[in-house]
Amino acid sequence: MALSIGIDLGTSACRVAVIDETAHVLHLSRADLPPPVDNGLRCEQTADDWWQACQRALSDALSHVDKTRVAHIAVDGTSSTLLLCNADGLPMSPALMYRDQRAHDQAKQLKDYAPTEAAVHSASSSLAKLCWLKDEGYLQDGLKALHQADWISGQLRGHFDSSDENNALKLGYDSVKQCWPTWLSHCQLPRDCLPNVVPAGQYLGDISSDMAKQFGLPTHCQIIAGTTDSTASFIASGAKNRGDAVTILGSSLVIKILSDKAIFAPEMGVYSHRLGDKWLVGGASNSGGAVLKQFFNIEQIEALSRDIQPNTPSGLDYVPLLGKGERFPVNSKDLQPCFEPRPDNDVDFLQAILESIAKIERQGYETLSKLGAPSPVSIRTCGGGAHNRAWQTIRQSMMNSLFLEANHQEAAIGAALLAAGNTHD
Repeated sequence: MALSIGIDLGTSACRVAVIDETAHVLHLSRADLPPPVDNGLRCEQTADDWWQACQRALSDALSHVDKTRVAHIAVDGTSSTLLLCNADGLPMSPALMYRDQRAHDQAKQLKDYAPTEAAVHSASSSLAKLCWLKDEGYLQDGLKALHQADWISGQLRGHFDSSDENNALKLGYDSVKQCWPTWLSHCQLPRDCLPNVVPAGQYLGDISSDMAKQFGLPTHCQIIAGTTDSTASFIASGAKNRGDAVTILGSSLVIKILSDKAIFAPEMGVYSHRLGDKWLVGGASNSGGAVLKQFFNIEQIEALSRDIQPNTPSGLDYVPLLGKGERFPVNSKDLQPCFEPRPDNDVDFLQAILESIAKIERQGYETLSKLGAPSPVSIRTCGGGAHNRAWQTIRQSMMNSLFLEANHQEAAIGAALLAAGNTHD
């Protein structure tokens, strides 16, 4: 029986899932990553750290299964995390993380020629980052712009030239027409710096002989085009019908809903990813679990949450952001965080933050509905916040939707399902 592997590159760790042909999860592994260098508008991580963590997690996972049966591998990564590399995969620039905000000037310039529906108008978009790297002198002839998932897939294949439609969306790729648009010529990028783009789930090539030898994998093991981490989480959840929605409560808050049509409204941070014959419509807020960790560690959150009375609202209304700027459901680089007034009781303070993040979630789904997406028929929850029962009750009280348990919480399992071709089974 063939096995499929999903590799998930997050902010804090690399996770690897192994599933069999029945989609049964055989093993999950994790290797921690050093925190990003996060200073003001700057947010960087070292690509070598990604690969080291990937090797540790993959080696551990393979030690628990029959590695000779592994037939497919797919990788997901954080959306809009970008670096430049040469033909051998050597990084030739910093790896700019998804929340790096230094490309404000470049994002403003893109407004002069990129259509309004293009998902490139934020300073955190891949294309704005690529233009920033060009202006800073990093982008030279012969280099390729790749996302986090693209680069790890390249390590496994030995070829650093491809991306998937979902990761490439914020690099300017037209996923409706399935091509690079002509307006990109205005960016004056070096020839061939953009990757070849294929649909998520498509065969990219076989594992390289060096990687097959290193990990003890068969040489016919196929590397499959991956996706973004939030799309992989959606796949893992089991959502598959029109109106099925998934809220991802990780470091950031991401919402996605399955629609028959694509919707693009970058002025509100709304974009669509192709998934089979449907579209995942959604957006990602700068709020989320990372906000909580400014004030509490995981053990404190768990302990305080047990004392929350979720059916008795705090009456407080915060702007729960890590720093200045928001991207969805409003796109404002000037929006300031606010956590005042702060109650003396930490239980009340935590409850007020959870409520405020839930309000962002509700506003997000309302925004998508106004733009033409279906209203949520059901909502599944993924990410660390899915385990917080008080938060779940708070969220349910704010939204008129059926809350369902996700089949799986790990994006790595979604990547494995994508690799196996079981995204809608």
